[in-house]
Amino acid sequence: MTPFYVAPEQLVRDKAEFARKGIARGRSIVAIEYDDGILLLAENPSLSLHKLSEVYDRIAFAGVGKYNEYETLRKAGIRQADVTGYLYSRHDVTGMGLATAFSQTLGQIFSHEQKPFEVEMLICEVGLEPTENRLFKITYDGTLYDQRQVTAIGGKSEALEEALRDGFEEGMPLRAAFELGVAAFRSAEDRDPDGWEIAVLERGNGRRTFRRIDPADLTG
Repeated sequence: MTPFYVAPEQLVRDKAEFARKGIARGRSIVAIEYDDGILLLAENPSLSLHKLSEVYDRIAFAGVGKYNEYETLRKAGIRQADVTGYLYSRHDVTGMGLATAFSQTLGQIFSHEQKPFEVEMLICEVGLEPTENRLFKITYDGTLYDQRQVTAIGGKSEALEEALRDGFEEGMPLRAAFELGVAAFRSAEDRDPDGWEIAVLERGNGRRTFRRIDPADLTG
């Protein structure tokens, strides 16, 4: 039996629409640079299913969309970082290298698999100086964005980024960055979020810069 013909342009559009709908059902995540590092803020009512995680010494991962898909990618990224650091040097593990690998993987899946991954991801790397911070956004089709100061992923990412950029100030302290993120969420979602998951990459925190924060420490 001869299969139905679908124009390549239509196939790509259908895949993209399918992935975007899946991502839009997820809760958004933002990353904001502050004076001592990078703040990662996610709307997450769950206490056990984390959307933010450490990948390596100065690198963090954030994912939104289908949990099992971005969790598979997260674990693959950690394995790649560990192998690279062991075989070569810890300094050879970079946010750019990991973001490029994720971009290639998602691009291959989008191009060659019938169902694309319904995920968007952030790879954040804190530098020794604020000018060396890196924020990389990777979309469902493998498109890689090199961001500055603030970025967002999820269904309301455009509205969130606009609200973040309107209120962003260089060198702001952590609490001010958190308050900016909360205000951006309320503006974009037009409601109070259900709960927070908060983490930072803090350059003064030793070799491993990733640290989780209890929301009560910033909202009290």
